[in-house]
Amino acid sequence: MSEEAPAGDAPHGAGTGDASDPAHDRAPSAPERHDAESDGPVSESQALHLLVNGGGQDDTERSEAVRAGAIADLIAERLNADAAGTRIGTLALFNDSVSFGGGFVTGGRSGARASGGPATIALDDAELSEYTELYIHPDSYDEALDLLRERHLLVLTGPPGSGREAAAVNLLAEAMAISGTSGGACHRILDPTMIAAPGWEPPAKNSGFLAVLDDGPAGAEAFGPATLRGLAAAVAGLRAARGHLVLVGGHELAVAASGTDGVAWHHLSGVDPVALVKRRVLGHGPEPGKEEELHALLDTAGATTALRERPSARHAARLASVITAEGDLMAEVAALRDPSDQVHAWFSLHHEPEAIGFALAAAVLEDSSYLTVSEAAMALRNALAPAGDAPPDVRFRDRLGYEQPWIELTFTERSMPAGPPRVRFRSSLLRQVVLAYAWTTLDGRREAVLAWLRRLLTHPDLEVRARAAVAAGVLAWADHDYAVHRFLKSWAGSTSWPVRQAAATALGLAGSRPEAAEPVWNLLHAWARGGSSAYERRLAGTAANAVAGLLGRATPERALDVLHDALDRKDDWGTLTPVAWGGVHLLHQGRAGHVLEAYLDWSAPQDLSPMVVKTLSAFVFAASHPYEETARDATGTVDGAVAGVPLLLSLLPSQRTRLAELWARALARKPVQDTALEALHRWIDDYADRCPGSLDEIRDLLVDISHRPGKHRERLLWWLEKWANDRERPSRHAAALRRAVERAA
Repeated sequence: MSEEAPAGDAPHGAGTGDASDPAHDRAPSAPERHDAESDGPVSESQALHLLVNGGGQDDTERSEAVRAGAIADLIAERLNADAAGTRIGTLALFNDSVSFGGGFVTGGRSGARASGGPATIALDDAELSEYTELYIHPDSYDEALDLLRERHLLVLTGPPGSGREAAAVNLLAEAMAISGTSGGACHRILDPTMIAAPGWEPPAKNSGFLAVLDDGPAGAEAFGPATLRGLAAAVAGLRAARGHLVLVGGHELAVAASGTDGVAWHHLSGVDPVALVKRRVLGHGPEPGKEEELHALLDTAGATTALRERPSARHAARLASVITAEGDLMAEVAALRDPSDQVHAWFSLHHEPEAIGFALAAAVLEDSSYLTVSEAAMALRNALAPAGDAPPDVRFRDRLGYEQPWIELTFTERSMPAGPPRVRFRSSLLRQVVLAYAWTTLDGRREAVLAWLRRLLTHPDLEVRARAAVAAGVLAWADHDYAVHRFLKSWAGSTSWPVRQAAATALGLAGSRPEAAEPVWNLLHAWARGGSSAYERRLAGTAANAVAGLLGRATPERALDVLHDALDRKDDWGTLTPVAWGGVHLLHQGRAGHVLEAYLDWSAPQDLSPMVVKTLSAFVFAASHPYEETARDATGTVDGAVAGVPLLLSLLPSQRTRLAELWARALARKPVQDTALEALHRWIDDYADRCPGSLDEIRDLLVDISHRPGKHRERLLWWLEKWANDRERPSRHAAALRRAVERAA
């Protein structure tokens, strides 16, 4: 099913708010605003009137558009930087063989007992030595040991790969040693459900027993509170046999144990994985200087970063074994950090709508607050599996350590000291791989994911909208043509400006990848040159918006070619506003020289042709538009910018020659002249005092204009005198500027 619209007016269901649109939010969280430009003015007077009145959006909408675009650009830049030199975003990433060597395999060495096989197996000396010889005690280990000694049965919970089995074996060994039992051994119970069976007795005396329960129907789900309370008989048997048992599990067992009185339960604390590597490689008493050498090796190979991204005991132990065997540590670290392996393994194990919903919400909204992400995750969860009459009792935060080990809750400078935690993937590469994998692999859920993403585009929170737009760009990497026909063209032609803004952002991100650059540029040129229907004008406007972000900053010449195509559409004036805004955004991206040179070239005939009037109108619009501080300010993109003052005034010292010529053309050309005079008046009386030194620069600018052939000098003198003697609002500076122009003659 395609949302692509035919080449005509606004199509049925093409993101216009029509209920038939499968990707439309039928109950939007924020109303979609339909700006005046959405229907596309077709006459010169309409277009110029719209431009004079701010381009069809009120001040709030303009500010939101600028801020959302700036946020999205910064996120997109980080994504591109993170993926530099990798294969992220390509389908080949998921077509290679996958080792499944990640930290998502649950259950460790446990397994179902084969029919007719032994009920338990004893751990041999080598396995015991591997677990106990170089073991590091986690926090509160002694509390767990006391519980096991006192109760004889301990429920020990922790995420898979956290070292929970090693902790269980060490607890059993120490409990047996302290109790003075001899002749016993540690045994693994292959079918843990046997423990809850009536009449179960330990198969050996003076021994320790380990039972591992996986989450799910075949494991911990069967051990609910009632089953745990029924283990009293098993405890009595253990006491009689002087035995100890540790029942190991994950989230579901922890939930059951936490709500059951009388059960000895301990949640395992994590161990610093770097400390674990050090213990495994160097032993208990390392030689002087060896620790520094090991830390240098780990840093050089990237192992420290890898263990920060995947901080499990299993991975630390694996790296330690490679180091002690003098293996290829760099290759092992690369495999550990490979996002494709992690993502493939995780999605192979997790099919529940809750888990998938949170993973995708985190991928789209990474670095947002926990409540923002969890709300979006619940919305997607309900789309994947509609809830019943009562809201489901889903608690994502309790499950993160078990189901989402790749995600962490952090506090940033924005949220400290008591603010909300932010949701982040431990690896910067995971976000886009999760999105691309889910989009290309979860075929039965693509429709629901797209509808959910579409709803986020009109969210009240600007950051949510910006992040959703960037996510759409990541999806476009996977299959450009499919993305264009499935959702991007529909969004680009929408009557809702936030949706068009999202399409522009997504296309900008998609085109920032070398492999997709040409198809994106060709598409934008085709839209810019399209027909004159309202729908096609909106496509052209989106093209103008798209090239004014990432694409325009990287290749301003090509961006201006698209703006030229969108502006030079015979007698169609409907694209003037988006092209004028595109010029403003490029100026604010630090591309003033390119923009002004293009405006000079496009208006060179200096006649009454539509292209000249449109170009000079776009210039006056840029000269009138105050610079707004955005999320990009910290990057130092625009030097000398002053908030609340048109950027062209701030740039006057470096661009005076170009600006003098454009001002002269605009002041001399009807019907642009009236708006140009008003803009110049505001430069003199509204903005000059806010921008240090600009009054002298305006004086020199006016002198330059007055020296040009024609009536420029007479025009300036007449208007400066008029403004100086205005009875209602006399100009503070016009008289002095008039004298300067006169003297310069």
